[in-house]
Amino acid sequence: MSAANSLMSEDQFLCSICLDVFTDPVTTPCGHNFCKHCITEHWNISDQYLCPMCKKVFKTKPELYVNTLFSEMVAQFRQLAQQEVSSIPCDVCTGTKLKALKSCLVCLVSYCETHLEPHLTVSGLKRHQLIDPVENLEGRMCMKHDKPLELFCKIDQTCVCMLCTVLDHKAHDVVPLREEYDGKKAELRKTEAEIQQMIQKRRLKIEEIKQSVRLSKENADREIAEGVQVFTSLKESVERGLDELIKTIEEKQKTTEQQTEDFIKELEQEISELMKKSTEVEQLSRSEDHLHFLQSFSPLKDVPTTKDWTEVSVPPASYEGTVVRAVAQLEETLSEEMKKLIEAELKRVQQYAVDVSLDPDTAHPKLILSDDGKEVNHSDVRKTLPDNPERFSSCVSVLGKQSFSSGRFYFEVQVKGKTEWDFGVARESISRKGKIALGPKNGYWTIWLRNGNEYRALNDLVVGLFLKSQPQKVGVFVDYEEGLVSFYDVEAAALIYSFTGCSFTEKLFPYFNPGLNDDGKNSTPLIISCQSH
Repeated sequence: MSAANSLMSEDQFLCSICLDVFTDPVTTPCGHNFCKHCITEHWNISDQYLCPMCKKVFKTKPELYVNTLFSEMVAQFRQLAQQEVSSIPCDVCTGTKLKALKSCLVCLVSYCETHLEPHLTVSGLKRHQLIDPVENLEGRMCMKHDKPLELFCKIDQTCVCMLCTVLDHKAHDVVPLREEYDGKKAELRKTEAEIQQMIQKRRLKIEEIKQSVRLSKENADREIAEGVQVFTSLKESVERGLDELIKTIEEKQKTTEQQTEDFIKELEQEISELMKKSTEVEQLSRSEDHLHFLQSFSPLKDVPTTKDWTEVSVPPASYEGTVVRAVAQLEETLSEEMKKLIEAELKRVQQYAVDVSLDPDTAHPKLILSDDGKEVNHSDVRKTLPDNPERFSSCVSVLGKQSFSSGRFYFEVQVKGKTEWDFGVARESISRKGKIALGPKNGYWTIWLRNGNEYRALNDLVVGLFLKSQPQKVGVFVDYEEGLVSFYDVEAAALIYSFTGCSFTEKLFPYFNPGLNDDGKNSTPLIISCQSH
């Protein structure tokens, strides 16, 4: 489009929604132009009035204005573009042929502006049908009858001439080309509108995905920051504990060395005095002066009085338990940090709390459900109930009414006063008849209590759980896409167990088994707690 481009750029006249030249251009309050139909449809399918260009959000639907000058420029651009696209030569011109301005469907001839004049002034020619220049006008003639293709056969979906309707398409539903054209064009507009709607939905989906990625990035940054803070604190605690351990050992060794040094010093002092006495005794023993010998004998004859060192010893310092106590202190610090982390994590997962109630159509006939569907316990009386496919027939179990096939959800179960239970989540296709083996491979992600103090996680291999305290209320959190099922001791703010790397492909239901009544020892019901976090 060199002629058009010499005056203006094509990009300036393309609607950013349909990516075509503007049709009925209008301007938003933020100054951007769109096809009237495009921006109207965009707002009809969106939940907010947002400009697709600058993303400005309007509280109410803005009033659209027609930019007269811009509309005229678009019209001029269309005209220039159409003129440039038309490369059909005039069939009447001799020598240098000018570009055709119109083609006549009656004459089957294309005319330049000069040779078109008679069709605009002569009364007989005025009735001829003129169209924008096209090639192959002969192709608009019926090859069989050499008549203009003026009609459309709806039965055979083809263009026909007047003679065709009498001979080959007799009794067929035939309409003028214009009528079929108008109908098909309306269908095309509808198709175009649907395509534009699909485009807009996908653009909105792109924004939704981008927003999800942004939130994921924010969550990742937050987790990294928290992780750095926690591990830095733990590192400092370890270094501090190590410094204190070394200091304690060194001080103990220093005390031992000082004691040893004092003993040695005292012993050396006694040795010095004894050696002096020994010298005096030796000298006296060599004396042959009888008088001197007898006069000096009494003071030297007795062994000097010294300290009895028989029971004195310096055993090696004992460091048994020093490292253990230091690690125990570190473990206590780590437990405190862990509890803070679990408390924070628990608050986050509690934001996904859902209202869960029990489904009586799945309950074993010996289970008693409360009227509000929040409590369940076992009785020794078997009720007469329809044995529908959803009902558990042997295991005293029941499912929740609510199912989940995406996202995250959380619920709490009060277990105070019970000696036996198991619960968690189960997939929709689980077996509900006969004996049931709990475990992920059979569609169950659960933990249980037996004999009042034996806790187990029923993974594909049973995992013993050693809890510091007996939970009174247990929280269950599921992240469907992440493949995670976690159980928390709510009051102790402790993680009980997590199933990780799970692959969920169907609906998940909350699963409950209150355990047998056991002559009243386990009569307390399981209670689904109402969440309002």
